[in-house]
Amino acid sequence: MKYVIVGGVAGGASTAARLRRLDEQSEIIMFEKGPHVSFSNCCLPYRLSEMIDENEKLVLMTPEQFKNQYNINARTSCEVLSVDRNAKTVKVRDLQKNEEYEESYDKLILAPGANAIIPPVKGIEGAEIFVVKNVVDIALLYGFLKEKNAKKVAVVGGGFIGVEVAENLTEAGYEVSMVEALPQILKTYDYDMVQILQKEMMDKGVNLIVGDQVVEFKGSDMLLKSGKTVEAEAVVMAAGVRPDSKLAREAGLELNARGAIKVDANYCTDDPDIYAVGDAIEVFHALIHKPTMLPLAGPAQKQARAAADHIYGMPVRNTGYIGSSCIKVFDYNAASTGLTAAQCEAEGISYDIVYVIPQDKVGLMPGSCPLHYKLVYEVPTGKVLGAQVISKGDAAKRADIVATLIKFGGTVDDLRDLELCYAPPFSTAKDAGNHAGLVAGNLLQKRFRQVRVDEVRGLVESNAYIIDVREAAEYAQGHIKTAVNIPLSQIRQRMDEIPKDRPVYLHCRSSQRSYNAVLALQGHGFHNVYNISGSFLGICFYEYFNDVTQKREPIVTAYNFN
Repeated sequence: MKYVIVGGVAGGASTAARLRRLDEQSEIIMFEKGPHVSFSNCCLPYRLSEMIDENEKLVLMTPEQFKNQYNINARTSCEVLSVDRNAKTVKVRDLQKNEEYEESYDKLILAPGANAIIPPVKGIEGAEIFVVKNVVDIALLYGFLKEKNAKKVAVVGGGFIGVEVAENLTEAGYEVSMVEALPQILKTYDYDMVQILQKEMMDKGVNLIVGDQVVEFKGSDMLLKSGKTVEAEAVVMAAGVRPDSKLAREAGLELNARGAIKVDANYCTDDPDIYAVGDAIEVFHALIHKPTMLPLAGPAQKQARAAADHIYGMPVRNTGYIGSSCIKVFDYNAASTGLTAAQCEAEGISYDIVYVIPQDKVGLMPGSCPLHYKLVYEVPTGKVLGAQVISKGDAAKRADIVATLIKFGGTVDDLRDLELCYAPPFSTAKDAGNHAGLVAGNLLQKRFRQVRVDEVRGLVESNAYIIDVREAAEYAQGHIKTAVNIPLSQIRQRMDEIPKDRPVYLHCRSSQRSYNAVLALQGHGFHNVYNISGSFLGICFYEYFNDVTQKREPIVTAYNFN
């Protein structure tokens, strides 16, 4: 058998290696348009801060290593121009020799990846525009900034690449602006949770502009729709990616409306001799039960193995994808899995959320810090749909737990009952997931009611009755302007101060004491009481970025972020 693979990064290289492990005798040729194969594209932004101190360290395997270790013929600087499905050949241009030739195949695997979107903005041809897709790209950007002794860099787009580029440029000492057309960065997080990360970026010096877009370039300076001007000497375009499906389209393979290659459960296209994997394909979302696009390295490697296995008669059951990811944003670690509340809204899924803020490990231990944990689950089944976790501590571990639970169809009761590792330096005896599962179970059983942090400003503006159950010293350090302070330690003695003829909303620092206060009031005949999910910590994080950037009146006397 002779295999030809188009693309030599995550999907292509993984397919090639798996094919070789399954068959020592087959001929395997891998074409890569760029000068490198098997490089760490996820590590590219970290070259800018010199966390990775040489471009060459980003390259994981050379063509010579592929040949010596795997007997794989990896041909770099070779662009596949077209596919002749009838003749089962591909036309290739050797970019170094500027020669074209044909290569035959028995099976063809397409792993071309995705291309950065460069929007057709007025004046863009006169700007210093860079993308971050491969080692050549990052070397060009790094070299330009050093050679020009640049000071100001703009990033267009607030997805994973954009945020990581902005972080690393800031760490390297550049003045960084980021412009995101949507109302928030990082759409894998709900609006309430992402405020933590937007605040962190602003605190670390990034000029973060959301809900605005570039309408014109003057040199590399950007004029925004709002009328603002962003000065820059270089601009990194990170406004999203588009499947590199030109080859597939011209070969007559079936694509979806957004240009992704359609594949079956085994990653075979509508041509039985052509497979496709990676960022260029459409995959099945296991929670919304619809096709989607998921440009992530982990799924690409799983697809590569499954495609190779199918070629050799070892089909793997396709369980779909849920979209698990994580990112470091300066001092914070953020991780998400499954569906956000916003996705549930868009898909018409009946859901509810839990937002708890326990400590990531025992509070007495050095480095213990708040763990912002948002759980999304289906109503009334309690099926876990997603989670978002943000902390200076171990966020990814908690999201991984939920990702595992989702893949096995788990419920909030399963999350409650998980027996997880515990020792004071690592976690708490009742881990954040257990905690969230307990709260979700209480909500499903209607043991109490809650409102969310995004509702609190409206409550304040409507003069709703809000009780702060923290102790007086905590209240004095900062509180909701309209809140009455009745500490949990006094609430049973002061119930006559609390109205029964109107809704009452309670909060503390992180919702635990206020939950106890809600149950105490319910036990004494109060039926119209609500716990504020996320409480004062959540409110402060939710409000702060917009308070500062919109110069609006805060609803708190002082913020608390600890």
